[in-house]
Amino acid sequence: MPLGKGIERKSTVNRIINGEVGEFYQWTDEEGNVMNVSDGGMIYVDGRYYWYGQKLRALPYAGEGRGGQTTVEGVVMYSSADLYHWRYERVVLACSEDPDSLCFGPMRFERPKIVFNRKTGQYVLWCHYVKYPGDHGEQPGTAEAAVAVCDKVNGEYRLLKVCRPVDDRGLVRDSTVFQDIDGTAYFLYDRQVGQDRCLYIVKLTDDYLGFSGEYTRIEAAYWREAPCLVLYDGYYYMITSGLSGWAPNQAVYFRTGDLMGEWENMGDPCEDDLCGTTYGAQGTYIFRVENTDLCIFMAERHNTDDFEKCSYVWLPICFGADHTLKLTYRREWQQEDYR
Repeated sequence: MPLGKGIERKSTVNRIINGEVGEFYQWTDEEGNVMNVSDGGMIYVDGRYYWYGQKLRALPYAGEGRGGQTTVEGVVMYSSADLYHWRYERVVLACSEDPDSLCFGPMRFERPKIVFNRKTGQYVLWCHYVKYPGDHGEQPGTAEAAVAVCDKVNGEYRLLKVCRPVDDRGLVRDSTVFQDIDGTAYFLYDRQVGQDRCLYIVKLTDDYLGFSGEYTRIEAAYWREAPCLVLYDGYYYMITSGLSGWAPNQAVYFRTGDLMGEWENMGDPCEDDLCGTTYGAQGTYIFRVENTDLCIFMAERHNTDDFEKCSYVWLPICFGADHTLKLTYRREWQQEDYR
């Protein structure tokens, strides 16, 4: 199937369906509506999985605020009890019609990630923020981190501030948030200063609302973006993308036993990825299925002709006894087979 064509499927079957490599296979919710939940993540709360992401405009790629990679609605959320059947919840972080608001659209709440702070009882959302009209730049507001909070996972999040993590300098590009087993949370991002781009890990404050001042530069992850992090059997693994804009490229993963220590380049995790494009997708997040050892790599195929018709690729991660991991493409699969 040529790129740009979409195939829709209703959320009525007990399978995760990715389609063929190169297809924009449309996921739909329980009402049959196409799910537009770009570059998001997953959080499990009280028996339900909450999948959230930026709702993109249905326009082709363009600059000067016209591109479909921006949003005029905000971050949307869906929920499911089984990861197969998805119910639309709401817009959880909304754009504003007020030109003086930080949320005035079109703009970007790109790669949002939500974690729950047990000490404060708040859900905290961090994202890569770009103000109106949504074009990257070097000026304040065009490459920032943004934080929002809410008392309910599926409530209305309130944007608190936008900022830059390290010395208030360096552009913020692709980012994610990782919560360790001890409750400590970290903001990971692609930091750009001039032509220098590298992944950084910044420890958040105890309330998750700011930066502690403790950070590390991952020297091995130079010129990488789209970090997706998971802890498994005592090792931290991070799957990343190269820098090629919206075009897919070869994944590389890194491994360490110390989150703030030295990371090792482990190469391409994708098995039989003949085109070297992460099966035509780019990673967005990794989550563990509740009460199992199954970890799922979430990725997205960006449809630059119509960003409303991007597609999603979920793959089970296979961890080796030698503390390695690999991904194998599955056109469709059931999570129960990998538990």
